[in-house]
Amino acid sequence: MKSQLNSAIFTDVFAALIAVVNTKFPQIGELLCKRIILQLRRAYNNNNKPQMLASVKFIGHLVNQQVVHELVALELVTLLLEKPTDDSVDVAVGFVKECGSMLQDLCPLGLHAIFERFRGILHEGEIDKRVQFLIEDLFALRKHKFQPAVPPELDLVEEEDRLTHEISLGDKVDEQIELDVFKPDPNFVENENKYEQLQKRILGGGDQDEDSEDDDESKDEDEQQMEIEDETETNLINLRRTIYLTIMSSAEFEEAGHKLLKIRLEPGQEMELCIMLLECCSQEKTSLHYYALLGQRLCMINKVHQKNFEKSFMQQYSMIHQLETNKLRNVAKFFAHLLGTDALPWHVLAYLRLTEEDTTSSSRIFIKNLFQELSGHLGIRMLNERLSDPSMQELFESIFPKDSPKNMRFAINFFTSIGLGGITENLRDYLKNMPRLILQQDKRVSRSSESVDDRPRKRRRS
Repeated sequence: MKSQLNSAIFTDVFAALIAVVNTKFPQIGELLCKRIILQLRRAYNNNNKPQMLASVKFIGHLVNQQVVHELVALELVTLLLEKPTDDSVDVAVGFVKECGSMLQDLCPLGLHAIFERFRGILHEGEIDKRVQFLIEDLFALRKHKFQPAVPPELDLVEEEDRLTHEISLGDKVDEQIELDVFKPDPNFVENENKYEQLQKRILGGGDQDEDSEDDDESKDEDEQQMEIEDETETNLINLRRTIYLTIMSSAEFEEAGHKLLKIRLEPGQEMELCIMLLECCSQEKTSLHYYALLGQRLCMINKVHQKNFEKSFMQQYSMIHQLETNKLRNVAKFFAHLLGTDALPWHVLAYLRLTEEDTTSSSRIFIKNLFQELSGHLGIRMLNERLSDPSMQELFESIFPKDSPKNMRFAINFFTSIGLGGITENLRDYLKNMPRLILQQDKRVSRSSESVDDRPRKRRRS
C-alpha cells in the first residue's frame, strides 16, 4: 500500500499482483481490501485529496481485477456525489474513468444511474467550470466506449480462479494491526512443513532430480546472460557526481589531481572530467586560479586530457552566446592560463575568426578576456613574439585576417580598443603597404600577359 501511494502510476501492476496472490492466499487479499477501505475513510474524513485519489485509483483497479465486488464501486461513487464539491466530483470522475468499462459489463444499470447523477450536477451548475469540463469529457469517453478494464499483459488470473470479496464501505472493519508485529511461532516446524508443501503445490515443485536439473539450467542461463545497456545514464550521473565532489572537496589542486586520476574511467569517459572541471569553473562568482592549475596538471600528465580540452575549447566557443557574462569570463581566463603555460597548443586559436560578420557580442567578450589574460600572464612583448612566430602565421590568419582591408581594420581597432594594439604592428604594416603590394601584383600580371601576347608575333615574323 505504501508503494502504491508513492508510485500511483503503477497501480494496475500492483492490482494484478494482488489478484494473483488472492487466488492462493485469499486471507491476504481480504485483509488488503479492508485496509484500503480504512485508508479511504481516513482520507475522506481528513479531506486529504492526494491520498484519496491514490486509494480510489487502487480500488478501481481491484474492481477491474474482480478482487473487490463492483457494489463497492457503486457505493463509493454514490458517497462522493451525495454532496458534490469540486474535489469530490473530480475524484468521482477519475474513479469512473478507471473502472467504467468493468461496471458497464457487470452492472450497466448502476453505471447509468451514476451518469444521470453527473448530468444533474451539470444542470445545477454549482461546481467549477474546470470540473464541468471533466464531466463532459467523461460523457464523451462513455460515448466512444471505455478502454479495456485490464490490459492483456496484466490479465494473469483465469476466470474460474478468481475470488471476489464483498466488503461494504459502511461495515465495521478490523485491520488486524497485530499482524504487523513479529511474534514467535510455537509450532514453527509444523507450519514450515505446511508452507513448503503449499509452495510446491503453487510453484509446481517436483523431485530432487528435477530441482537439480533446474539448478543446472539456471546456472547455464546465468552464464549466458546478455549484456544490459544502461540507457538511464545512471552510471554517467554517478561519475559526474563523484568528479564534482572530488573537485569541490579538495583543498589544493595537487590533491584534486591526485584523486581525479584515481577514478576509474571507461574508454570515452575522459571527456566528462574536462566538462565537469569547466562547469565547476564557470559556476564560480569570480575566476579562481585553482581550476586553471588543475586543468594544467591534467594536460601535462595525460595527452588524452589535452586533446579533450582542445575539443572543449571549440565546443565552448561554438555555444559562447548561451553563457552569461560571468561564466564567459571565467571560461576565457581558464583557457588563457592553459595557453599561457603551453598546456594547450596554440593552434586552437585557429578556431577563432575575428571579423565583424563572424563574431557576436559574446564571442568578442570571450576573445577580449582571453587575450587580456594572456597579456597579463606572458606580457605584451612575449605575446607579440608568440603571435609573430613564422611557423604559426597560417593558423593565426583567422585572428589577424589579411583577406580584405575591412577585416584588417576591424581586427586592429578591436585589439586597440582593449589595450592590446601592440600585437597588431605586423598587421598595421601589412595594411599600410597593401596598395604597393597590389600595384606590384598588377604589374606582374600585366607583364605575364604581355609576354604571352608577344610569343605568337615572334613566330609570325620568323
